[in-house]
Amino acid sequence: MARKIVITSGKGGVGKTTIAANLGAYIAKLGKRACVLDADFGLNNLDVVAGVENLVVYDVGDCIAGRCRAKQALIECPSNKNFYVLPSVAGFSAERPSADSLGELIDGLDASFDFIIIDCPAGLGGGFHLAVSVADEAIVVATPQISSLRDADKALSILRSYSLKSVKILVNRVRGDLVADGSCFSPEQIEKTLKTPLVGVIPDDDAMFLDTAGTLPFDSGAHRALKILTRNIVEGRRKIYNCANKYSGFFGSIRRGIKRNI
Repeated sequence: MARKIVITSGKGGVGKTTIAANLGAYIAKLGKRACVLDADFGLNNLDVVAGVENLVVYDVGDCIAGRCRAKQALIECPSNKNFYVLPSVAGFSAERPSADSLGELIDGLDASFDFIIIDCPAGLGGGFHLAVSVADEAIVVATPQISSLRDADKALSILRSYSLKSVKILVNRVRGDLVADGSCFSPEQIEKTLKTPLVGVIPDDDAMFLDTAGTLPFDSGAHRALKILTRNIVEGRRKIYNCANKYSGFFGSIRRGIKRNI
């Protein structure tokens, strides 16, 4: 039986879809079969982030309408065996499916995958509730900004009303230099403030925006952090990437100065 994990946030712009796509890719690299389903109906872009936009033939809407089977809509990423994407419906006229129909679709994929990652739409409206209703676990993505943390707290309060096996937070776009000098919240402070276990930390890294999911440079901080995050999820570890490490001490202070002047 697949683990069904919804990746959500209290607001847009925190890198949720990028996290969902990369998480699927990194899970596949551990030898697990992973499917990332785009539940953002009408404003979909998971296929673009995953680098398979030119391979889309059918989407979730086609599956639910009976125009194709789920296996026909699934896209296997050419560069990453075991990593599949199920794209969403494009266009503002896209009709949101019912929880029952989406649940049936996901149940049909259950036996074929070890992990089904559900990319939730931004906000806390109907799309949020639909995506959460078909999941067993949730990861709330937030950035260290106060506005993002406030929205994440709202999302967490709603998630607690669902019978989820696990609810955790992931802090994205963390600037290690600002954490090192105390200019922004540290991941540990965020965990304490939101009263929710921290599953991972991803540094502010240009590679996340420049590369297709799963193709990050091996020497990038984002790559190392995603490897740790993935093992935390798959193997139940609890190790957190230290974004501030290289900005600590004497040489770290020099790096902070350089970072501020870029």
